[in-house]
Amino acid sequence: MNPFRTHIRKSLADPNLQVALDNNAVRRQAGRRAALAQLPDKDERRQRAHAVKMDVIAHLDRYVDEFAKRVTGNGIRVHRAADAGEAIRIFLEIAGSVRADGHPPLLVAKSKSMVSEEINFNHAMEAQGMRVVETDLGEFIVQLRGERPSHILTPAVHLRKEQVGELFHEKLGIPYTDDIPALTATARKVLREVFLTADIGVSGVNFGVVETGTLCMVTNEGNGRMCTTLPPVHVALMGIERLVPTMDDLALFLSLLPRSGTGQKLSVYTSLLNSPRRPGDADGPAERHLILLDNGRTRMSHSDLAESLACIRCGACLNACPVFREIGGHAYRGADGSIAPYPGPIGSVVSPGLFGLAQFGHLAQASSLCGACKEACPVDIDLPAMLLRLRSGNVGADRGANPGVGLPLPVKLGLKAYRLAARTPFLFAVGQGLGSLFSRLYSPRKPYMRIPAFTGWGYSKDFPRFAGRTFHARWKRIDQRLEQPLPAATTAAVHPSEFTTMIVKKSPSERFTEELTLLGGKVTRVRSLDLPSRLADFLRERNIPSVFVDESGAEYGASLKAAGIAVTREADPAARCGITGAVAGIGETGSVVVSSGSGCPLTASLLPEIYIAILKKSQILHTLTETLRKPEIREASAAAIITGPSRTADIEMALTIGVHGPGEIHAFVIDDSPAV
Repeated sequence: MNPFRTHIRKSLADPNLQVALDNNAVRRQAGRRAALAQLPDKDERRQRAHAVKMDVIAHLDRYVDEFAKRVTGNGIRVHRAADAGEAIRIFLEIAGSVRADGHPPLLVAKSKSMVSEEINFNHAMEAQGMRVVETDLGEFIVQLRGERPSHILTPAVHLRKEQVGELFHEKLGIPYTDDIPALTATARKVLREVFLTADIGVSGVNFGVVETGTLCMVTNEGNGRMCTTLPPVHVALMGIERLVPTMDDLALFLSLLPRSGTGQKLSVYTSLLNSPRRPGDADGPAERHLILLDNGRTRMSHSDLAESLACIRCGACLNACPVFREIGGHAYRGADGSIAPYPGPIGSVVSPGLFGLAQFGHLAQASSLCGACKEACPVDIDLPAMLLRLRSGNVGADRGANPGVGLPLPVKLGLKAYRLAARTPFLFAVGQGLGSLFSRLYSPRKPYMRIPAFTGWGYSKDFPRFAGRTFHARWKRIDQRLEQPLPAATTAAVHPSEFTTMIVKKSPSERFTEELTLLGGKVTRVRSLDLPSRLADFLRERNIPSVFVDESGAEYGASLKAAGIAVTREADPAARCGITGAVAGIGETGSVVVSSGSGCPLTASLLPEIYIAILKKSQILHTLTETLRKPEIREASAAAIITGPSRTADIEMALTIGVHGPGEIHAFVIDDSPAV
């Protein structure tokens, strides 16, 4: 039996995996539905997103050239890699320029990146004596286990908390516990030292904005911001298809990605990286590098599978797929037994598209073709159509060479017989009759009737009972009363434009307060003159003796000192609270926007366990689209959109607040409304 089928059976027989996958699917799908229900124009947004991505794919060379030119102009060093080997070679050259004579092996702090999985980055770097540490909680867990991620979004979805507890006990030397907050706190403590001492930070890129040369990255835990801010060198790995033309397009995709992936209106941290550290910046890496990886994408953009390059890696198709829900990501194996870098419905197209039909073409059989993946996709990718193309063998240079790739010979013969019978009404009717007789002799109501093992069908499901009469026969007996018109609806629907108007009636400030409060944050409204005393009262109540404050806080820094509170303007990991100004607030998501610049350390909103943002009421805007048009964001070396306290759900989908970033966020909003 081939490795693919072997691991399918292994997955189906694993009770822990089945429970974990069921929990993931139920919660992720419920969260996605609830989040998208708040977008009355979600279908229009999907179609717009699809059109934008297909335009990028159709003109990929031009967009990549324009993007690379803009990024280079911003001061980021751009490297073009044709394949995985070249990407590894480029990174080693960058690392070689960092390593000094006699320097110990380089420490690499790595944020989540599917491209790094695609090129086997960790293995290649460790072979050169480097230490690579995954800093996303789920990635950290699977790295300790020596595994690949099991899910695009939730790498450790296949594990129960007891397994993680045993792992941390064995690998990290802590007493065994299956308390999820305690396990998360352990990871935070271990990884904090990695962030502070790493030589290089590595991250992926969710979107590259051609208009501005911006690298956009979305995370929830704060590790992505750590990797791109604290180490002296940052290297971003990006597939060339991850482009959007404008910042308005970015706002569109950011309205769909987190809702589809995690059920959030916006991820906790949206990082916008425009350049390395500039003169006067309080923090940030001295060097930023971008490795643009092709690795078959250009070839794929001209193939029958080009549409799959529109994927934004939300993982929604995996959560919706009934096959993935049964077998998990590790069952998606190549012909040589290796785990496919990309699992699930999208992986069943991307993996053979990038790495060949011979290795991964059979993955297209791991689908019921129910269409749930297309329905869930925020970019409306027609995955079922591409899976059918792969099954038929009608793809690229292999067109027609191996129809039914991955199917056992008896199944292929059976499908050919069905095709012949289906062309003749008489033979089809005879087949239905025989099928009905067969299914009654071997009823699924009998104890777990299985079809012979060589088909693979009966291993996980019963053979369904055929209908007693054909559809044609049943149709003649349908009661004519069903043709009577349905009663008119008693409740009038709300038109999307009316719904939008209902929302907009609230002021941006009111929406901001409402949304941030729902996220677990707190909004305090103050007058400008009262701000220093209110801050001092808050810090005394929380017994906080020292704070990390940016330069914009000079006016209240003296007051805090007078109140006996130590104030530092240098990154201090021991400080429990950080205070910064903000360039904007976003009403629709409850987000605070901070940017780098003279005396404005991004780490003040990241390192401490409590974060206080100071912003004016007039700075709060309605939408993300409006906010991304602000020059303070487009022209800064880096900016961060902060939407609630840091969080993770990487262990059994249990929400845990406070991972690498603050566990509390407070917004002090200064009322600068004009006097009446």
